[in-house]
Formats: sequence, C-alpha cells, structure tokens
Amino acid sequence: MNPTKQRVAIVGSTGYGGVELIRFLQHHPHVEITSVISASSSGAPMSDQFPHLDSIIDMELDGVDAAATAVKADIVFTATPSGVSSTLVPQYLEAGLKVIDLSGDFRLKDSSTYEQWYKHDAPEADYLAEAVYGLCEQKGNDVQDQRLISNPGCYPTATLLGLMPGVEAGWIDHSSIIIDAKSGVSGAGRGTSLTSHYAEMNENFKAYKLNKHQHIPEIEQVLSGVAGEPVMVTFSTQLVPMTRGIMSTMYATIKGQHSEKDWIDLYRQYYSDRPFVRIRKQGNWPSTKEVAGSNYCDIGFAVDERTGRITIVSVIDNLVKGAAGQAIQNLNRMMGWEETLGLKMIPVYP
Repeated sequence: MNPTKQRVAIVGSTGYGGVELIRFLQHHPHVEITSVISASSSGAPMSDQFPHLDSIIDMELDGVDAAATAVKADIVFTATPSGVSSTLVPQYLEAGLKVIDLSGDFRLKDSSTYEQWYKHDAPEADYLAEAVYGLCEQKGNDVQDQRLISNPGCYPTATLLGLMPGVEAGWIDHSSIIIDAKSGVSGAGRGTSLTSHYAEMNENFKAYKLNKHQHIPEIEQVLSGVAGEPVMVTFSTQLVPMTRGIMSTMYATIKGQHSEKDWIDLYRQYYSDRPFVRIRKQGNWPSTKEVAGSNYCDIGFAVDERTGRITIVSVIDNLVKGAAGQAIQNLNRMMGWEETLGLKMIPVYP
C-alpha cells in the first residue's frame, strides 16, 4: 500500500458501475484501490468476473463487512442497487469511512417521497439530512470535507445539466417542460432480464416507466431549488439498442425573446469554469457516441421561433458522467483535489 494515497474500496465491483470506477480509479494519481467488494462473489478473483482485468486487478473479491473494510480503506464507493445502500451506508459511516453512494437511496430529502417512488423503506432521517447531493456543476453545491455524498442519477445528470441554466435565468416556463430521455441497455445493470435480453432489444425501441420513473422527483427537487418555486415535469424514458449513452431531449416554452445565440452564450457563461460540460455551436447538436467512455456532457440548442419553444439536447455516457465519472469528480471535490484528476479521458470514437 502507498501511504501517500487515499485507500479506496468499491462495493458492487462486479456491476457495470463498479467496474467503470475501477477503470478510472486505476489511473488516479492520489488513489489506490485496496478492496473490491461483492456480496455474491466474495473470495473469487476479480478477473473471474471480468477477464479483461486479468493482470491489472489481481485481487480477490471481499465480502460486505464494514469493520473489515475500514481496516483496508479510507473511502468507499457504494455502487449498489437502491434499497441496499440504505442499510450498508450507515454501517460504513459508523466504521469511520467516507462514502460516495451511487444508488438512489440518499438523493431525495423527503422520506415519504422516496418510499412512494422507490417502493423501499427510506433511510434514517439523520442520514438523509447529512447526505450532500453531488451534482458537480450545480452552483453553490460544495461537497468538500463532507463524509456522505449522494451521486446523482444518470437521467437526472443529463437532464439537469441541460435545464438548470435556462430555469435559473428565468428563460423557461416551468409549467411547460417535457423531457424525452433515451438510454442504452447498460443502464439496466448487469443482471439478466427481458429488459436487456438481446432478442428483446435488438432492432427495437422500447418505452418504459412512463410518468412513473423514480428519477422524476430527483429532477423536480433540483429544478424547484434552482427556480425557487415548485417545478413539475413530464418525463418519458426509452431504451435503445446500444450499450452506452443517454440522450435527454428537452422541450419548453421560452419566456421572453432569446435567440439560439443567446442560449449558447448563457450556457457557456454558466458552465465557463466547469471542465466537463461542452456547449455546441449554433446548428450543431451532440450525439451519444461523441461522449462515449468519457466524463463529458455535450449540450446543443434549437429555438423554434414559430412556436416560441426551445429544444435542448444533452448527451452523456450513462456509466461515466451518469455514474462512475461523476462519483470520481465528487471524490476530487470532497478531498480538495483538482476536479479533473483521473478523468481526462478522450471519448472513444468511433
């Protein structure tokens, strides 16, 4: 072990989010991965689960044991399903570890709202109150020196980055927001199901959880905070037959007179000191492949003068900016390090 580096454990290492954390953290200059954890595969070599890690991550998977993890690590990433983190995270915190949670368990501040949308018992109120929502580009959101960070969801990340500047500036009619979001099948996780079955998804395009997706209250919670008043949205989701990527296409009525150039200028100023948000020039709209494998979010605009509406297109890699990459951004900010450390990956293209 390197005494100059922070020791990191990853719970859920055999999932897509967990292995993506490994891919990035392996190159982080201030981090050493000291424990990879799986409740279902403890004792097995990591390379048995992911052969592409052979000779790279030569360690066995540890079981879920907060006290044992605290001996090996200083910080733990919990890349676990919702309903699991709510019980695990308090154990890690009480063992003296800092936690960055990638599940949805600590994102919503209201317990009843969480239980309504997630269909699980909410975490204890004290932990919900303590958790800092780690949308890295949100103004005034400071996670430095915190011990519990709740990493945003993938759909909310793409959507909120596309909407926040316009909502905060008062350029968007809050009652008119419609969000049409599309995701690759890796967002469904590594477990086998009809959702990700090849024969079900190949040459197919499938809507799901219409008006019922658990990310709706997360999006509304943040936008309401930005707007200073309640905001409700129409949010639809679809699976597309690709592995990675989210495209969130948002439609809203414009308040006032604002050209496409005005929107571009507004967003470029808003994100001027945020290294992972890239605003496209006029007449240029992003695609998911242009951010694949990277921590970038690319945003483009189209103003419809005929209807007085704005179309905003926001794309991310759901496993990186929508999960592991943003979690590492939060790690960097938590520790007071340069925000881009370990994340300067060029998108994989084609």
